[in-house]
Amino acid sequence: MLPSPAASPAVSPAVSPGHRLRHELRFRLLRVLRVESPTPALRRVTLGGPDLAGFRSDGPDDHVKLFFPAPGQDAPVLPTPGPNGPVYPEGARPTARDYTPRRFSDTELDIDFVLHGHGPAASWAATAAPGQLLGVGGPRGSFVPPQGLDWVLLLGDETALPAIARRLRELPATTRAIVLAEVADLAERQPLPGGAEVRWLPRDGRPAGEAAALLAALDGLTLPAGEGYAWVAAESAVAKALRAALLERHGMARDRVKAAGYWKRGAAASHETIED
Repeated sequence: MLPSPAASPAVSPAVSPGHRLRHELRFRLLRVLRVESPTPALRRVTLGGPDLAGFRSDGPDDHVKLFFPAPGQDAPVLPTPGPNGPVYPEGARPTARDYTPRRFSDTELDIDFVLHGHGPAASWAATAAPGQLLGVGGPRGSFVPPQGLDWVLLLGDETALPAIARRLRELPATTRAIVLAEVADLAERQPLPGGAEVRWLPRDGRPAGEAAALLAALDGLTLPAGEGYAWVAAESAVAKALRAALLERHGMARDRVKAAGYWKRGAAASHETIED
């Protein structure tokens, strides 16, 4: 019989719990350095410039807010930090979306855009070219996942892949990593760091935002022994279903599962943390 999902087993002293960090809120105007297409539906935009100095991102699933120029503008209008958050100029609030930093250094910041639909982010990325300007705000904070784990399970769709890639890059070589990744088709597979066990789940014409394929793959998985942790990011309803399966069918403790809705059917600019 599986243990009750409400039960929280004693944490091994070798495992340090996850914790949150807050960062100074900053807004940066960055310039496109280069644009790549690792897969047919993916655009990787590398940003840089003097404003990148001091950029900090301590958690693999951090998100920054990207500010896009309005039609006819060369650069977006950026807010300024206020006591209660961003302060926007009167009547000049720019279009903004949340994205995960896939890679960053002192001089470069990589953002991956999935080219689906005709939203402002995908439309901008489809025509992005070196020299163009983009605004970046944050991250406002980071969640640093538990350390000292024997294994991690990472599940999600295309929107989760930047965070998955960062998590894999930062894992110790002694931690086993398992990835279940849903993509539009097999042409959208991409190289991931480390020696993770990766299972690609192509939709092959099925609509995005359905839970069936990821749930079936999770149901067929036997979780490894030892201290583990699961991370989920997908459409909000899918993330909720996967989290419930991890708790109820696989018996994982709530503090060992982190889930987020990176997008939501019928909604724009949605980002939701999935909790009880």
